[in-house]
Amino acid sequence: MDISVGTKVEMKKQHPCGCREFEILRIGMDFRIRCCGCSREVMLPRSKAEKNIKRIIEAKE
Repeated sequence: MDISVGTKVEMKKQHPCGCREFEILRIGMDFRIRCCGCSREVMLPRSKAEKNIKRIIEAKE
């Protein structure tokens, strides 16, 4: 998967605030993502994060 820091993605499941759009803050064994609706940050294991990404909305280059 071609994802870098700053990329905005749409997840399959929504955050409790109702937003599905997240921004990638850190990449490694874990992904740190920020909800674009309420600005909360979540850490996910890489395998779970890659599985739950539905589509890339805006890619940073």
